[in-house]
Amino acid sequence: MRKLTALILVLVLSLSLVSALADSSVVVTGTGETFIPADTAVVSLGVTASNADALKAQAEVNENIARIRTALTGAGLKEEDINTGYVNLYASYDYSGYAEKITGYNASSSLAVMVKDISRVGEVIDLAFGAGANMLDGVSFSASDDTAARAESLKAAVAEAKEKAAVLAEAAGLGDLEIESIQETGFFSYENAANRFAAKAADVETDTATIIQAAKICVSATVTVSFRTK
Repeated sequence: MRKLTALILVLVLSLSLVSALADSSVVVTGTGETFIPADTAVVSLGVTASNADALKAQAEVNENIARIRTALTGAGLKEEDINTGYVNLYASYDYSGYAEKITGYNASSSLAVMVKDISRVGEVIDLAFGAGANMLDGVSFSASDDTAARAESLKAAVAEAKEKAAVLAEAAGLGDLEIESIQETGFFSYENAANRFAAKAADVETDTATIIQAAKICVSATVTVSFRTK
């Protein structure tokens, strides 16, 4: 009787284990990336000036910003593509004595210039510096249409998830798997390389234009996939 009871218990445990394995699931994440050329750039540049009089410092900046706008629109850029980035005005202090003393004022203003023809980015920088800009904050790139790249990245993300799940299932002895559910968990784009450029100083005479090399745009997608044993 005891042997029969023990045998029944072993069978029950074995069936429970088989049932548990049959109901096992594997949940993994997959990431896919697609690289596409940038077709739009935003150039951030501007003017900074110092003067003992705050209003004079600000006036100098305003005059140069106006000249830059005129130079850019005169070269064919649209007014709506030239926007104010920031405007700053702050005092400089001398702390050498017993009390702080204002020694002058620093004014600055920047423009964010959208350039829809990548080949003209260097030209835009040169035009701005020729018109009075003395500050270049950087150039950022983007792609105006990443629809196809998103689709390719999703496909790659699902493929990676399948590969991960197959490895886990084999290691755990679960057998073949089938997809139970898929959830898109994220999309983002970024420049995959630093942008290299060198702006000419306004007082340097040279025929060499500023050279800009656009970065590729990486479109990344992430998915979470749940698999169950067949």
